[in-house]
Amino acid sequence: MRKFKGVDFYDLDPLLSDEERMVRRTVRDFVDDRLLPVIREAWEKGEFPKSLIPQIAELGLFGATLQGYGCAGMNSVAYGLCMQELERGDSGIRSFASVQSGLVMYPIHAFGSDAQKDKYLPRLQSSKIIGCFGLTEPDFGSNPGGMKTRAERKGDGWVLNGTKMWITNADLADIAVVWARADDGIQGFIVERGMKGFETQEIRGKLSLRASDTGEILLRDCEVPEANRLPGTQGLKSALACLNQARYGIAWGAVGAAMGCYEEALEYSKQRIQFTKPIAGYQLVQRKLVEMVTEITKAQLLCLQLGRLKDQGKASFVQVSMAKRNNVFHALEIARMARDILGGNGIINEYSAMRHMCNLETVYTYEGTHDIHTLIIGEHITGIPAYF
Repeated sequence: MRKFKGVDFYDLDPLLSDEERMVRRTVRDFVDDRLLPVIREAWEKGEFPKSLIPQIAELGLFGATLQGYGCAGMNSVAYGLCMQELERGDSGIRSFASVQSGLVMYPIHAFGSDAQKDKYLPRLQSSKIIGCFGLTEPDFGSNPGGMKTRAERKGDGWVLNGTKMWITNADLADIAVVWARADDGIQGFIVERGMKGFETQEIRGKLSLRASDTGEILLRDCEVPEANRLPGTQGLKSALACLNQARYGIAWGAVGAAMGCYEEALEYSKQRIQFTKPIAGYQLVQRKLVEMVTEITKAQLLCLQLGRLKDQGKASFVQVSMAKRNNVFHALEIARMARDILGGNGIINEYSAMRHMCNLETVYTYEGTHDIHTLIIGEHITGIPAYF
């Protein structure tokens, strides 16, 4: 298999540290050597390739930006480059790592007690246990504040009732970080598999993210001890802070999917002969390739500056929304153009463009739809909310 060399039209590599380039190379090699050889079959079968989990853990990618508890303590740019390379392999694999890191380990690290951190974080980092994040509900996606899941006090603990939908890692998860409405506001809970009233159910029939485990969480009089409530949560804003961490990784991941599609289309176009010459020699194909590499370069610049701001503690959620919105939109357009350049061959699984295209249809929608991120930015620049 041909090794991926990357896409760097604006000579951005010198802006990265030696450590950042080393981390990227390590994950890039993992994707080329371990992920790509198995992802096609996994996507076809609709199964998450579980054999990759301990390998990803060995790379230090779970909770990579956190300090202590066995975590790697990477900076935000290094972590972003990891997500970029994972999604070059497949959005479902990047989603798995994003959830484990940004939506499970981050809230425990940020809002959990010392006992919770000691109990869960080392095992999550090493992949001895897997987690999922329960916020979205069947009737409340873009409006998480309308959640119906309830948490009621019972003795020294809590009883949770409700349903969470479109949950990545649901069936794989040993624990779930679940958000529920209590009398004093929205609270976060660590729900362990095996607790009475906790069930998960796989969502079948997906035509996107087929190599990702996606399901429902069913809470029926689920009994959770007080020791499993996240004591540092402060209402819905705590849950949204978790989403901000994950959206940051998505912004980088979309660049990886776009780069994979671009490289595949470029190489194919130089080898595919029509009317006596490679199709890369025709104006319409060159226009598409130019648009692809231009949007990839712009997305790289957005991510790099966002990562630097994040490490300085200056990045805002609105800036994360812009990067997620822009990069996923253009990655999806790039995947479609790559499929077009590949012609009929673009619909067969020997090539990755259509797999990326199908996956990105979900990435475009989840963790804040394209339109919701538009409204987030719109409110920021006008001062007028337009959600309803």
